[in-house]
Amino acid sequence: MAQEPFSTQVATPQWRALAVEWLTAALADHAIAVTGEIEQPRIRPWSTQLVVPTDAGRIWFKAMCPAMAFEAPLQQAMARLAPGAVQEPLAVDGERGWMLTLDHGPTVGDQRTPTAQDWCRAVAQAARVQRALAGHRDELLATGLPDAGPETVVARFDRLLEIHEQPSVDHDGRVSPERIEELRARRSELVDACAVLAASTVPSTWQHGDLHPWNLHGTGDDIAFFDLGDGMWAHAVELLSVPYGVVTSQDAVAWEDVAPAWCEVWEVEPPEFELLWRASGFTHAVNRAVTWHRALLTATRDEMAEWGGAVEDHLTSMLDA
Repeated sequence: MAQEPFSTQVATPQWRALAVEWLTAALADHAIAVTGEIEQPRIRPWSTQLVVPTDAGRIWFKAMCPAMAFEAPLQQAMARLAPGAVQEPLAVDGERGWMLTLDHGPTVGDQRTPTAQDWCRAVAQAARVQRALAGHRDELLATGLPDAGPETVVARFDRLLEIHEQPSVDHDGRVSPERIEELRARRSELVDACAVLAASTVPSTWQHGDLHPWNLHGTGDDIAFFDLGDGMWAHAVELLSVPYGVVTSQDAVAWEDVAPAWCEVWEVEPPEFELLWRASGFTHAVNRAVTWHRALLTATRDEMAEWGGAVEDHLTSMLDA
C-alpha cells in the first residue's frame, strides 16, 4: 500500500493537534508555556515547521518525512559528541521525526552577502566537526544517518538506476533511458573514484549535505550548523560540493580562496586534494541523487512535477566529473 504523502498528512487538523499536544507537553518539561497562536509557515515534501510563541521566546518545531526522520536524533547526538556544532534540541521524538529547538536568530546568509572570510570560517568549522565525529560512525548511523561511504556508492548507483528503469516510477521523477545509458557508460570511472576515496588518508565522516550560509548561525568563529536532514556518512571531501556550487555561481568570492581553509584543518596538500576532489565529483553526484530520491518517496504528483527532476540533475553532474 502506498504511503500517504507527507505534505498531505501534516496539513490535517488531526496531525496538527497531535503535534501541538506533544510540543506543549515537551515545553512544559522545561517550564516553558505557549503564549500565542502557533503558525505553520511552510510545508515541503520532506519537512514542515511550526513556529511557537512562548514565554521563553520563539520556539521551532520541525517534523521530517520518514526518510529524513533521522535528523532529530542526529542533531541530539551531534550536540553531545561535538558540543557547539549544533544547537541541542529541547525535545526529540526520533520515531516520528519531531524536534523542538530554540530560535537561533538570523543566519549568516540573512545577515549579509557571504564574504570569503565567511566561507572559510564555515568550511573550516565544518572540517573540525568532521574530524571530531570521524570516530563515531556506529553511533551516528544508529540515528538513521544514511551510510554513503565510498564502499557503498557503486551498489547504491546500480540500485537507483534499476529503480528508475521501472515503469512504476512517476514520470516526473524518472531518469530518462538515454541518461541511464550515459551514466552506465561511466560506471567504471565511478568504481575507480570510490577506490581513490576509500584508500585516502582522509576518512569518511559526517557530511552536512547542504552546507551554505543560510544553514549556518552564530557570529565570528562561533559558527553552528542546522538543517541536517540532507546529511549522510560519506567521504569528508564531499562536504565541499555544495559550497563549491554556491560560490562558483556568484562573482563575490573565488573558490581558490575557500577550499584551502578545509584542507588546512584536514592537513591535505594540494596534489592530494585535487585527486580527492575529482573523485568526489562522481560519488557526490550519486549520493546527492539518492538523497533527493529518498526525500521524494512520499511526495504528491504535483510535488514530483516541481522537484522530481532533481534526481536526474544530480546524477547528470557525474558526467562532468
